[in-house]
Amino acid sequence: MDLETLKYAIALGIIYPNNPRRVRIMLEAAETPEKAWEKADDSWKWDALRRAQKELEFTQKHGINVYYYQDADYPTRLKECPDLPVVLFGKGNIRFNEGKFVSIVGTRSASENGKELTRQLVLDLAKRIKDITIISGLAYGIDVAAHRAALEAGIPTIIIPAHGLDRIYPTVHRQVAVEALARGGLLTEYPSETEPEKLNFVARNRIIAGLADAVVVAESKLKGGSLITACDASDYNRNVYAFPGRPKDVNSLGCNNLIRTSRALLINSAEDLITDMGWTAEPVQTEIEDLFVDMDKPEKDILQLLRAAEDGLSVNQLVEQSELPYAQVAASLMVLEMSSLVKMLPGNMYRALK
Repeated sequence: MDLETLKYAIALGIIYPNNPRRVRIMLEAAETPEKAWEKADDSWKWDALRRAQKELEFTQKHGINVYYYQDADYPTRLKECPDLPVVLFGKGNIRFNEGKFVSIVGTRSASENGKELTRQLVLDLAKRIKDITIISGLAYGIDVAAHRAALEAGIPTIIIPAHGLDRIYPTVHRQVAVEALARGGLLTEYPSETEPEKLNFVARNRIIAGLADAVVVAESKLKGGSLITACDASDYNRNVYAFPGRPKDVNSLGCNNLIRTSRALLINSAEDLITDMGWTAEPVQTEIEDLFVDMDKPEKDILQLLRAAEDGLSVNQLVEQSELPYAQVAASLMVLEMSSLVKMLPGNMYRALK
C-alpha cells in the first residue's frame, strides 16, 4: 500500500484506539481508507491525520516497517483473528510466516522455578524444532525469561509491547529488546508517543495469542494478563498449554485452574508440547551448545544459576545453590567474567550477560 493511503488507515486507528473491530468494519464498508476516514464521526480527525503523517515520517526515519492487514507481508496467523490490528509497526528482522511460533506468558512475579521451567522449555524447543520463534511481551518475570532464553539459544524472539516503538518498557529490559532485533524484533499496533497504559496491555495480549501456533502459560496467579492471553488463544483456536504446580502455590493457581477447567493441556516438558502439536522433532545445532563445548562443569552450573536469576545472585547464594566450595565459585566467576558471560554488580552480586 502506498504511504498516502496508509496514512488514513493509521489515522483511523488513532481516532478509535483499542477498537480494531470498528476500524475494520469501516474500512471494509468503504472503497478506500481515505473514504473510511472521511466518514469518521470525530471532531479531531484532522489532528489524527496530522499525527498519522508524523508517524509515517517517524517510521521512515527509524527503519520501522508498517504492515497493513490486507497486504501480503502481514502475519497470516493474525489474519485469522476477527479483532486483528489493522496496522502493525515492526522493527527488526521478523519473518512472520516462516517456521513455528510459540508464545510463552506468565506472572510478572515469577519464582526461580518458573523462570527455569521457561528457560528449559525454550532451550529444549530450540534443540528439537527447526525454525522455532518465541513470542512474549517483555514484562518482568516469565516474559523476559522467555526472551532471554531464546537469545541464549540463538533463535528468533518477537517482543509485543503495549506502547509505541519510540520507547522500551520496562526500561531495565532495553538490552534484551536491542539483542532481539538481530533475529526477531518488536511488533506493536500502537504508534509512537503511546504510553504503556493498562488497557493497552490487555489489548496487546490478543496479538501474543493470535501470532502463535501454541501458547504456553508457564506460571500464573489466579488472575492476570497471562490468563487473558490464554482465553484469547482459545478463542482463536490456538493450542493452550500450562505447567502444573503445587496446589497451594499462589504462582501456580492460574495454571492449575486452566488445566482443571480444560482450558489448557498439562505439559511437563517441551516433549509434551511437541508431541501434542504433532511436530516432527529433529536435532538442531544451537549456539548454546557451541558456547558450552570448552566450559568446565562448575562454570556451566554457575552460569545456569545466574541465567535463572533475573536480578543476579551473590557469591554466598551461589555457594549455597551450587553446593560448591567458596573458592571454586570465586574462581569460576572470574573465568566467566573474563569470558564476558557474567558481570559483577554492586554489593558483590553477579548477573549473567549471555
